[in-house]
Amino acid sequence: QVQLVESGGGLVQPGESLRLSCAVSGSIFSVISMGWYRQNPGKERELAAGISSSGSTNYADSVKGRFTISRDNAENIVYLQMNSLKPEDTAVYYCNVLVRVRRYASAGTYWGKGILVTISS
Repeated sequence: QVQLVESGGGLVQPGESLRLSCAVSGSIFSVISMGWYRQNPGKERELAAGISSSGSTNYADSVKGRFTISRDNAENIVYLQMNSLKPEDTAVYYCNVLVRVRRYASAGTYWGKGILVTISS
């Protein structure tokens, strides 16, 4: 079983920063990719940022230059540093990982429960 525990959300004012963390634990052989998605009520979940096992990153256009994703491979933690936050960044943020639980097993995707980020003055 794979568990994801997210932390770091909350309420901040426009222009401020937050850092989200997601710790991955359980029976894991390898973590292939990690990412953060976000979703608002009535809207589809969208990728905010992703990072591969080699460290290559990709970002939604709306967060480029403001968000930075990073990972600690030794601890299986993924971070999302969010700067210059805007009201439109308000959403529930979900941690997502693609892992292999055994050496020759197929990769599987797992989700965190989600954490609320609210940007408001």
